[in-house]
Amino acid sequence: MPTSTIIGILALIITGYTFGSVRIINQGNEALVERLGRYHRKLKPGLNFIVPVFDSIVLKDTVREQLLDVPKQGAITKNNVSLDVDAVVYWRILELELTYYAIEDVEEAIKELVTTTLRSAIGRMEFEETFSSRDELNQKLLSQLDEATEPWGVKVTRVEVQEIIPPEEVRRSMQKEQAAQLKSRAAVLEAQGDRKATIERAEATVESIQMLSKALQQGTQDAAQGVGANNTAEILKYLLAQSYVEANQKLGASENSKVVFMNPELLTDGLVRLMEDTAPPLDPTTKTKDFPSRNRP
Repeated sequence: MPTSTIIGILALIITGYTFGSVRIINQGNEALVERLGRYHRKLKPGLNFIVPVFDSIVLKDTVREQLLDVPKQGAITKNNVSLDVDAVVYWRILELELTYYAIEDVEEAIKELVTTTLRSAIGRMEFEETFSSRDELNQKLLSQLDEATEPWGVKVTRVEVQEIIPPEEVRRSMQKEQAAQLKSRAAVLEAQGDRKATIERAEATVESIQMLSKALQQGTQDAAQGVGANNTAEILKYLLAQSYVEANQKLGASENSKVVFMNPELLTDGLVRLMEDTAPPLDPTTKTKDFPSRNRP
């Protein structure tokens, strides 16, 4: 056999061996190699070489964080209330060889472990605590799952309880209770508002009375000292007329139907008398342009 033929055969063998031994692992993945049926080593991201025929890659998986959605599961609280609960689990592989050789199906195992741990945690809580202590529930689940999955080479990074669904009867009772609380809170706020408004009106009334009293006292003192006329009666009559008009305006502005039997003549005469009493008296010696005859001697 010619030497060139032998060299060509050897070159083909070396080339085939080289191509057969090269393995490229992408970033974020790892692979397990067995040699003659036994675990040999782990391939990291990048260019790797194995021995053809003797070595074989049995597993290539991601070591990035993964999401596992746990479907709704039935659970019973400490006070015997049935709930439907679901959750999501964030996990990642730390030791690929342990994940492959220590457990058959790691995802199914984590799902079953989450289900049993979730039922156990809710069984130790009251119904009201499942809503108010959700963060505490998540932390309990995370602690227990992280400890249980450590022999599998898995790290549970986060657990989030998504929904806690009580029975329909319990939900209706919760809605009624919440509506009653809101109604009671609204009644309390309304009562506080009415109380504040009443106090402010009373303070305003007291302040008005004090100002009016000071004005009347000042008018009386001025009249006693001869500084001015005592117009206390005129002020009181004016205030009485103003209150009467305001009362009639409020009566007319009311939405309720009312029938008031009044004599218009008496009403008009009363207002005229009030205005005449409050008006200053005319001086007989004063000349008027309306009635020239009055100016005659």
